[in-house]
Amino acid sequence: MAKKFPPISDRLPVLMHGADYNPDQWLHDPKVLEEDIRMMKLAKCNAMSLGIFSWAALEPEEGVFTFEWLDRVLESFAQNGIYAWLSTPSGARPAWMSAKYTEVLRVEKNRVRNLHGMRHNHCYTSPVYREKTAIINGKLAERYGNHPAVIGWHISNELGGDCHCDYCQDAFRTWLKEKYGTLEKLNFAWWTSFWAHTYTDWSQIESPAPHGENMVHGQNLDWRRFVTDQMTDFCDHEIKSVKKANPALPATTNMHMTEGLDYRKLAKILDVISWDVYPTWHDYKNDIELGASVSFWHDLYRSLQQKPFLLMESTPSLTNWQPISKLKQPGMHKLSSLQAVAHGSDSVQYFQWRKSRGSSEKFHGAVVDHVGHEHTRVFKDVADLGRTLADISEIAGTPTPAKTAILFDWDNRWAVQDAQGPRNSGIRYEETVIAHHRAIWEQGVPTDIIGSEDEFSGYKLIVAPMLYLCREETGRKLEKFVENGGTLVTTYWSGIVDEHDLCHLGGFPGPLRKTLGIWAEEIEGLYDHDRNGVAMAEGNELGFTGSFESHEICELIHTEGAEVLGTYTDSFYAGRPALTVNRFGQGRAYHMATRLKDDFLGEFYKQIVDVAGVERVIHTELPAGVTAQVRTDGESDYVFVMNFSGQEQRVKLDDRQYVSMETGEALSGELTLPVHEVVVLKRPA
Repeated sequence: MAKKFPPISDRLPVLMHGADYNPDQWLHDPKVLEEDIRMMKLAKCNAMSLGIFSWAALEPEEGVFTFEWLDRVLESFAQNGIYAWLSTPSGARPAWMSAKYTEVLRVEKNRVRNLHGMRHNHCYTSPVYREKTAIINGKLAERYGNHPAVIGWHISNELGGDCHCDYCQDAFRTWLKEKYGTLEKLNFAWWTSFWAHTYTDWSQIESPAPHGENMVHGQNLDWRRFVTDQMTDFCDHEIKSVKKANPALPATTNMHMTEGLDYRKLAKILDVISWDVYPTWHDYKNDIELGASVSFWHDLYRSLQQKPFLLMESTPSLTNWQPISKLKQPGMHKLSSLQAVAHGSDSVQYFQWRKSRGSSEKFHGAVVDHVGHEHTRVFKDVADLGRTLADISEIAGTPTPAKTAILFDWDNRWAVQDAQGPRNSGIRYEETVIAHHRAIWEQGVPTDIIGSEDEFSGYKLIVAPMLYLCREETGRKLEKFVENGGTLVTTYWSGIVDEHDLCHLGGFPGPLRKTLGIWAEEIEGLYDHDRNGVAMAEGNELGFTGSFESHEICELIHTEGAEVLGTYTDSFYAGRPALTVNRFGQGRAYHMATRLKDDFLGEFYKQIVDVAGVERVIHTELPAGVTAQVRTDGESDYVFVMNFSGQEQRVKLDDRQYVSMETGEALSGELTLPVHEVVVLKRPA
């Protein structure tokens, strides 16, 4: 039976609402802090991220610390019921450090050391940088670790990138020695006999470089794994340096939609997951596709720890760094913010509280504009949302139950993009995964985004698009999942290589061949103008008919026990299997041999959800662009119905008892959703 998780902070056991706050930019005007506190209370803000890029204000000279301004801010917070995620300032170091200790500057893959500037321009291996971060972090922890306004540590900011300096090269070689033990094993795993690139001494190995080795796929893969491990170790170094004063304070680091780090590894050392999202809303006539895509990423970050996360950054209006800086239309701020809560966030926070006066993000959206007061449309939107979050705060801590999962591994992501396979002009791995997720999202079915190392047994349906890198162990786990009654969906370009990016021998899809009951003989990449199609077999078990267009990739398969549900319509392989199902043990395994479009995926997953016995949030057919998500404590369900369609929609509720959490009104029958509307309903679990 579901129950609430303990609150992220005992001091603030509600939904958090706030923003990045940078008072160090306004130290010349003490009235700004007074005004900010007044407006934070007006906007129902209760948690701010404080001090993210404050190193120069905290340590203007080496060993000289100036904490008085931060004392005043935190004291004002404590007096006014506002709390802080206090940040470590390692995301942007002071100029004096770069000038005195050049080793802290990052070296790019071209082996050129950067100048001072930007953010995250540091070497995460450098002993000096680690020493300096430990000193400033230790000072912060000693002074504020037990401060009544501090509810947690915000470690650095959007960790990412890699460094190729001598320290990192040595660390990479040490990492490889620990992994492989001998050069013989490393050479075999990387298949260095190709092009006679066999290593005969550990000192010969370097990180991938544009003017050196960059075509050994196993080496590229291991470098990315090393970077994740090294960055995770640096983050852990920071966490330990702030936890000495008060180990009970939770620590997080705000993640971003980067492919460079395996966040599942980083998640293991954090107390709570937080992430930053900046969608380009209103890019098309409706926001359905983008809404579904953002939902995928929310689901992923929630799934990293299978508990509530924090939306640490979003924009209350617009950005200034996207190709087009478009305003949020009326209603979209509430819809996009509660979308995060629906998928498991216990906060809505922004970059930034007050617009900077100068530098690169002076036109980035903020709660308080350059005009400096609360009488703006954006401030009203934020304040209205603050009241809504207060009204629904009993939701905080509730889990988001899911019986459906999508398999999405970072090293598979890296390997697919590096593979030099059927479509080097665009393999579209992420787009494919998100398209499958969207077809399930449209059914109002909660979905986790899991990794191969996660537990499979709690799910009824697992979808594994383009599982190119499939370990033998993963194959065995999926085989057991299906054998025990689960439903599995896979696609072309699956079961191709192992964890070293070495091709499985004996026929694709390698470890999945027995489970799927097929052999994949060839795979064809289609030109952008090419088309094929899939004709559904008469009387197929899914119960829908007709032909559907396919494009970009076609896999030529043979059945080995699987039943053919659809065949190709064109080319020399017309009539051959394109969609199959294999009954294996108590379950079923479906395989799509070609890339199909949204019309097919929509019809397919309508049936698959029923086949797998997965329950929809609302027992009704949702209009296009409307989705539903649920959180629950086991006694009450909290249902979010969201309209991304760009037009008014009507949703027929099922016969359960619903109450609006904002108005207390009992609801039944048909629910009217204006453009960009979101309603939060409560019903008995």
